[in-house]
This record gives sequence, C-alpha cells and structure tokens, in this order.
Amino acid sequence: MRRIITTERIPIKMWLEDIESEAERQAKNLANLPFAFRHIAIMPDCHEGYGMPIGAVLATNDVIVPNAVGVDIGCGMSAVKTSLTGISKDELKRIMGRIREAVPVGFRHHKKRQDEYLMPELGDIDRLKVVLEEYESALYQVGTLGGGNHFIEIQQASDGFIWIMVHSGSRNIGKKVADYYNRRAEMINESGFSSAEKSKELAFLPPDSSEASDYVAEMTYCQNFAIANRKLMMRNVMDSILAVIGKSVSFGEMIDIAHNYARIETHFGSDVIVHRKGATSARINETGIIPGSQGSVSYIVSGLGNPESYMSCSHGAGRRMSRHKAQKSFDLKEVIDSMNRQGIIHGIRNIKDLDEAPGAYKDINEVMENQKDLVTILVELKPLAVIKG
Repeated sequence: MRRIITTERIPIKMWLEDIESEAERQAKNLANLPFAFRHIAIMPDCHEGYGMPIGAVLATNDVIVPNAVGVDIGCGMSAVKTSLTGISKDELKRIMGRIREAVPVGFRHHKKRQDEYLMPELGDIDRLKVVLEEYESALYQVGTLGGGNHFIEIQQASDGFIWIMVHSGSRNIGKKVADYYNRRAEMINESGFSSAEKSKELAFLPPDSSEASDYVAEMTYCQNFAIANRKLMMRNVMDSILAVIGKSVSFGEMIDIAHNYARIETHFGSDVIVHRKGATSARINETGIIPGSQGSVSYIVSGLGNPESYMSCSHGAGRRMSRHKAQKSFDLKEVIDSMNRQGIIHGIRNIKDLDEAPGAYKDINEVMENQKDLVTILVELKPLAVIKG
C-alpha cells in the first residue's frame, strides 16, 4: 500500500502514489456512500471510470451498485499454455490470419447463429428479463472479441513456452443488463430513497428489493456468458494453431479470471458485497492474469490474499491517458516503428489505432512494483502477435 486518504467518511487505501484528479474525486464519492464498508481499495492501475474508478474495490453492506460493476459485466482474461517452445514469424502470420477469419472483432458478429450448447444455462428465467430479450442476438455474439482494449495475444513466456491470452467480456448482453438496472436504480432512489447519488452516477439497488435479486441473477448470467465467450474464442485460437503447426501441439488448462462483477464475500469478520470494477480477485494462491499493453509484458500471478485490498489486485496496466488524447499525442510512424523493432505482429495502421498505443498505458513494471504485497509473479509473457478489438 502506498497512500491512505483519511478526509472522507471511510479511508481510501491506495496502491499507487499518484492518482488523477477525476479518479480521486470518484474514489471520495465511494468513500462517502452511507453503505460503503470499512474502506475503499484503489489498485495501482486505477484511472477514471463511469461513476466508480476503474481499478477500484468497493465493499457494501447488502447494497448493489450497478455502476460499481460497469457495463461490461464479467469482462476478464483467459490464458492457456501451449506445448510449443518456439514459433516462426511466418507461422505467426498464418495463425493470426486464421484467427481473424474465425473470431469477429469490433462491432462485427458471427454471420451464423452459434450452437446453443455454447451458451450458459438460463436457470431461473423468471429473473432474466433483459437476458431473454437479448438471448437471440447473443447467439451471434458468443465467441466475438468486441472493441476497445479487448485483445487476442500470442506470447513467449519466461517458462520457455508459447502462451495464448484473450481479453473480452459479455458483449452487448452485459451492457444491456447494466444500463437497464442502473436506470432502475436511479428511479428507485429518486422515488423513495435518495436522489443525492444520481449526479455521482452511483445509484444503488436497495437490499431485499426484487430489482436487486433480478440484477444479481442477470449479472451472474452475463458473467457466465463472458466466460463462454472467452472459451469459444480460445478454442478457435487453438484450432488456428493446430491448422498451421499440426496436431502435435497440446494445450494446458485454461486460466480464467474476471474483473467486473460483484459477489458476497467475508472480509474483516463480515459478509459484504464486494464490487470489483477493473480489479481481480487475488486470494491466497489464486492464479490470476495481469496484462500489460500490446507493447509490454504481461504476467501470470499468484494471489497473496492481502485483506487490506479485499484480496484483490490490478486487472492490468491501466490507462494513463484518454483514447482521444492518445490519438492526438502519439506519432503514428514512431509507434509502428517501435512495435516493429520489438518484432511484434500488430494491427496499428492509422491514427485511430493510436488509442491503444502502448504509451497510452501506465508502466506495467511500476504497477507490479506497487502491488508486491498483493501478488507474486509466476510467469512473464512477452507479446509476439496481437489482435486488438
């Protein structure tokens, strides 16, 4: 831990020295919520979000805050170790070409409806109002990457093996659920509870309300959909490798960890609802994934179970500038030349792509140094080829 802010209702414990002013304002809003528990935890990759900073952990007494989970419910990382110890540039290019054919990126979806067995079980359908409305569309979206900072990456690891990493979430179904329940929370707060938090974008669902129960059910489905989405993409990436390299390649068990969700956990002797938005669980010996940028290393880590962070850690390097600022700040040729010098196969082609330039992100080495009390590094992974959303 690097700093503690003690000026608000409850402390804000931070795993970074410098925090941007808007993210600090949002953290203080969290600390002043009447139902916020014990302290707020701010991870070293923290930056401004919508309502709640990205890279933050909020524990509450019985209350759910949809914006403390965010619009990409269940977004997370998957990683798989292959039996390969090397791969040629030509093989990489052919593999990436096959992946692009198999995995739609950006706003694109599959042209054909995917098999329903790929989808999570619906469970209590009486509580899945939004999910049921979006289910048919989701059958075309499962196994698609999406946009923004989502990616597929092939990496060379410090353990000598080639790894695959996928970052994606619940696509449009998660956004629809998030937006619907945030609107419901705003309406409930204005009509009978408090409208004070609306301007802070932290409307909440009261305990024991049907809306809270419905949100938990729909959020859980979206988390499971996000996992199914990553699994299908990972399968298609593995099939692409097999098609190019041959059947001699084998693959390890998929590591998967989410960084946008809420769940009941026990901390400091109390059962609380822990909201992680751009933060991952890091319980003792829990395996996690912390990616850098497309031009820097990523990590497989093991959690240390630090109670002060609610047993959490960062979900990545974290942005240090907005997408618009990145597009205006970097020289396209310089960024491309830098990626080429590192030998990374990438998709940076025009100014728009600079929103995901490596320099738009914090230094992953500093981020990892700031959370040495949260995780220990197991494997370091260097990017070889990247597909960005």
